Amino acid sequence: MVDQARAARLAQRIKVLVAEALRKRVKDERAEAITLTEVRVTNDLQHATVYYTVLGDAAASEAAREVLAANHGALRHEVGRQLTIRLVPTLEFVADEVPESAAHLEEVLAQARERDAELARLRENATFAGDADPYKKAGEDGDAGPDGNEDTAR
Repeated sequence: MVDQARAARLAQRIKVLVAEALRKRVKDERAEAITLTEVRVTNDLQHATVYYTVLGDAAASEAAREVLAANHGALRHEVGRQLTIRLVPTLEFVADEVPESAAHLEEVLAQARERDAELARLRENATFAGDADPYKKAGEDGDAGPDGNEDTAR
């Protein structure tokens, strides 16, 4: 079993190495929009999943995917050259969907705040349809409890 702390350190080191290799070794201007968000390494240190985001629209995201696919071997070579481990992990690049999910969640929360504000505005001038307190109290209307006392009414 591999030490989890070692796997985390290796993942962080791979993230730094891939980011540097994208900046220095990849001679494609489309790579400038790529931001690495996280790297996860399996327990056996054989596979690394690199999560990335892209600044821009769907076309920029597709271009970034192409850049990463075209330079996959060069990036793995650079990682292997800089790491001091026996086996170089394979790299898998996955587009990170967290920013899009967070933006959607923020949008839903904004809609909920608008609805709450509208309900608060409607509630300001609202009145009760019946009595303000519809529940019966002990001693009202001569209701007595089972023993004949009014204060023990249910």
